[in-house]
Amino acid sequence: MKAELIKKEGNKVNLKITVDNANFEKAVEKAYKQNRGKYNVPGFRKGKAPRVILETQFGKGIFYNDAVEILFPEVYPEAIKELELDPIDSPDLDIEEISKDNGIVMILNVEVKPEFELGNYKGLEIKKADDTVKDTEIEVELNKMLENNARIISMDDKIIENGDTAVIDFEGFDGDVAFEGGKGENHHLVIGSEEFIPGFEEQLVGKKAGEEVEVNVTFPEQYHVEELAGKPVVFKVAIKDVKVKELAELDDEFAKDVSEFDTLEELKKDISEKLAVKAKERAEMEIRNEVVIKAAETTEVDVPEAMVNRQIDSMLQNLNYQLQMQGFGLEMLLNMTGKTIDDLKDDRREEAQRIVKNSLVLEAISDKEEISASQEEIDAEIQTMADMYKMKVEEIKGMLRPEDMDDVENQIRMRNTIDFLLENAKLN
Repeated sequence: MKAELIKKEGNKVNLKITVDNANFEKAVEKAYKQNRGKYNVPGFRKGKAPRVILETQFGKGIFYNDAVEILFPEVYPEAIKELELDPIDSPDLDIEEISKDNGIVMILNVEVKPEFELGNYKGLEIKKADDTVKDTEIEVELNKMLENNARIISMDDKIIENGDTAVIDFEGFDGDVAFEGGKGENHHLVIGSEEFIPGFEEQLVGKKAGEEVEVNVTFPEQYHVEELAGKPVVFKVAIKDVKVKELAELDDEFAKDVSEFDTLEELKKDISEKLAVKAKERAEMEIRNEVVIKAAETTEVDVPEAMVNRQIDSMLQNLNYQLQMQGFGLEMLLNMTGKTIDDLKDDRREEAQRIVKNSLVLEAISDKEEISASQEEIDAEIQTMADMYKMKVEEIKGMLRPEDMDDVENQIRMRNTIDFLLENAKLN
């Protein structure tokens, strides 16, 4: 295999990979053996026709595409390693030549990580984050406990107000025709939550259980269901029940009911101590984020769009996972907000660009300062993973692919790089 760099413009690289005819012939033979069972040839049992017969009947290049698919994953990693390239996307591949004299010649166009000059990343002035616990934070936690332990009770003849929960059956109509996805039964709708499209919840305020209401609303112009976008519709709503929260008294009895403490003061002290730990962790995280942001601000980087798009996809995958943990996914979020996938991507583009730039700058600093992850640190990280999942270290190692191990090592290296930035920063 021979690799040549033909041209490099910005983040775009054009390269040539040549594989001699002997090795290409081996790939073609392998492709023939893998695919000969697909062909029926008169006079031969299925899958038993010699290669020369198949090539005569279907063409000399019958197995070339499959041979390239076999060969490419073997030679491409070697080529980019030899040329010291760091691709960020899948390459575009063209076959320039296949011959006995030159073997197979592949021309590739691929986007690589950008090259840039680092700015000044030492002596950065970083403001210490506040890690004190305020009384209002303790009150917020107590109120959360009150809310979480509140009783939800039905109230006969209760007039619906903001904050109440209306249990409703509903069906949406476009004219006289019910539209798909517009029907629900025994749905618990918190009034004021903006769960439904604008204008829906407000029209239930002032009503009570047993009433039937026609709710007139208009779908947003950018609604993801094209047939309903911008359309006025009517929801026929039957109010089956009205529920309200009943909060307990914030006293010693409440503390006994929700904790291992006998008094409210003891509960407050425990909350304060836990908040102090979180505040310290939050302050440390803020400082670490701040030093990375400051380092990135000193450097100009042409952030590749491919990396930004990949980061956005990762963010949406995480969002979908978080939503599924709550019982619904992206599709329901789109239904509720009237947004499209492209809208969600646009909302996250600026943040994704910042994340990618920060990671590129951190990686460049790590390379320049020759910061690495020691074997002891890698072993400790794997031990942490084993403890988290309650597995043996050997089991975790058996599950991790080489690329997973690379990710573990890189995460440690980036942590160490941030440590290096903080050690060389001015905290005030």
